[in-house]
Amino acid sequence: MEKALQKEDLIQIVIFDLASEKYGVKISDVYEIIRMLDITRVPRAEDFVEGVINLRGKIIPVIDLRKRFGFPVQTDKKQNRIIVVKVDDHTVGLIVDDVSEVLQVPASSIEEVSGIVFSQIDTEFLSGIAKIENKLVIMLNLSKVLSKKEKKSLKDAESEMLMLGGGK
Repeated sequence: MEKALQKEDLIQIVIFDLASEKYGVKISDVYEIIRMLDITRVPRAEDFVEGVINLRGKIIPVIDLRKRFGFPVQTDKKQNRIIVVKVDDHTVGLIVDDVSEVLQVPASSIEEVSGIVFSQIDTEFLSGIAKIENKLVIMLNLSKVLSKKEKKSLKDAESEMLMLGGGK
């Protein structure tokens, strides 16, 4: 029998649904998961930026991952959640279809995406594919979900909303 996995061999991930697929992010990048809130639109924002939310006095930009990845927009948004994550030095809300579970998986169950071809999203957004029981979970590389220019644009939107009094 193989040696039992040690704690450092396990990675805890948040698994969420997006366009009928399972995606995951490391729980260490997640601040919290919330139900949909009223989102304030920001003028001249990128198409995939839904706007900003006021989360306990902090202005947080919110992006729709379906739009970001070029998936069809969802019409039934009852189960949608916002996953508040850390992207480099930014706090961002990610709209997803639903959050299904938090799991600990062996690091060895996550394979690199090199050589795997995806037709709908750029593989630079991906950090790997986790094999969990009978399903595959696409792991996101949060630092690549937004370009430097898009991160600056989000920061500018936050600043604009604060100047307009949105952070009070």
